[in-house]
Amino acid sequence: MARRKIIAGNWKMNMTPSEAKALVETLKDLVNNPEVDVVYCVPAIDIVPVVEAVKGTNVEVGAENMYIEEKGAYTGEIAPAMIVDAGAKYVIIGHSERREYFNETDEFLNKKVLKAFEHGLTPILCCGESLEQREAGVTLDWIRLQIKSDLQNVTAEQAASMVIAYEPIWAIGTGKTATTEQAQEVCKAIRETIAEIYDEATAESIRIQYGGSMNAKNCDELLAQPDIDGGLIGGASLKPDFGRIVNYQK
Repeated sequence: MARRKIIAGNWKMNMTPSEAKALVETLKDLVNNPEVDVVYCVPAIDIVPVVEAVKGTNVEVGAENMYIEEKGAYTGEIAPAMIVDAGAKYVIIGHSERREYFNETDEFLNKKVLKAFEHGLTPILCCGESLEQREAGVTLDWIRLQIKSDLQNVTAEQAASMVIAYEPIWAIGTGKTATTEQAQEVCKAIRETIAEIYDEATAESIRIQYGGSMNAKNCDELLAQPDIDGGLIGGASLKPDFGRIVNYQK
């Protein structure tokens, strides 16, 4: 089964609303690949202007985060219904920066995943190991634990429709990239974990991205791997380079 590639930009805490509109305009013709799903995951304040700016293009919009409650006294948080009403279709859950700086646990992230599905949002669930964990040889055990914890009570049908992004923490924003073999090994292990939790059909359907300094130079080789179905792109998503990744060479 050929899985459709999905290239998502994670803008992180960059781009004011006016800058966001200008960037969408700059990238418009560069990311026009009908064979690839393209998503801009943008800061909450940019969702409305970016949804407006991508109208008539092949690009979907996602949020970078959301809260687990419908509404209420959670100053500064963004509810899933707000994201949906603003026109976004995806949401990043469990990025290593959220886990590290905001102490988001797997138990909490599991609630986010379930809440996203409740509202028809497609989660892009992130997982990844630290340099210490890789050097200690526990990468695959750690990733399996994250996936199993984050997908508690998620149905096979839901899992088949979501995206998992493998991002080795030591390769995010550092310019270091996992070798193609390392990236493929972990993405394959993620697929095997999904088969273990659910079944082969679910594992074959789920799309697994590699994130962690994927760029215009290494995207062709990474995206040629059998278990890498796309990329979650940080810094390079804010530049014309993003178009090169979307139009990777098969």
